[in-house]
Amino acid sequence: MGIELQKLVATLDQLLQPTMWKDFCPNGLQVQGKKQINQLVTGVTACQALLDEAIAVQADAILVHHGYFWQGEAPELVGPKFHRIKTLIENNVSLLAYHLPLDGHPVYGNNAQLANLLDFETVGKLELDSGNSSGVGSFGRLKQPMSGSELANVIEDRLNRTPLHIDVTNQLKEQQKIETIGWCTGGAQGMIGLAIDMQLDAYLTGEASEQTFHQAQEAGIHFYAAGHHATERYGVQAVGEYLAGVLDIEHRFIDIDNPV
Repeated sequence: MGIELQKLVATLDQLLQPTMWKDFCPNGLQVQGKKQINQLVTGVTACQALLDEAIAVQADAILVHHGYFWQGEAPELVGPKFHRIKTLIENNVSLLAYHLPLDGHPVYGNNAQLANLLDFETVGKLELDSGNSSGVGSFGRLKQPMSGSELANVIEDRLNRTPLHIDVTNQLKEQQKIETIGWCTGGAQGMIGLAIDMQLDAYLTGEASEQTFHQAQEAGIHFYAAGHHATERYGVQAVGEYLAGVLDIEHRFIDIDNPV
């Protein structure tokens, strides 16, 4: 049982196509460990808690959405960053990370998986030129139109997280239900402008900024911030399950809860 690390990296690169994305961090193998991979652990962020739990279950490699070496990050290996890298090297465990490629994959990506979970029908990319396939966010329709509060309840039930909901029901001329929606997991609150320009009824992401409230109120669009972590738990799990199905490895997802 097991495969070589090189084959795991090649399979991920073929699936997620990292060279197609202009990203803020290196995608792929970030820290090299042992050559033979039997057990893969997946998680959202390569924090110390995830590393410790992965090592406790004897993982050979860890696949995450949020890895290391971000643009603008201090290059020195000191403090928590040193301890994370030291943990991986001392235990001979590889770290693989895919950021935007994991957000944007049409089947296994965070946005595709979130749409499946919330029962959204995907129509296209969240951008004015919907023929451009390089976008990360998506837009589509609710399979069953519902009120703003009803959708908030669905989000809370399926993500196990109460979303921040900017409810604009009273601003609307008619008490209409939500039919169209845009979404982009993580910290994509700035993309509400695209949803407004596309005249969608609602927009869902992970985080909110101070100005998001005013944008939603003034444009009359329902806004939901359901948590950066909570909206991005599903892509890396789906990729892990895919890998376990096509490669001779075991997969375990470890969720390190994060209220943000």
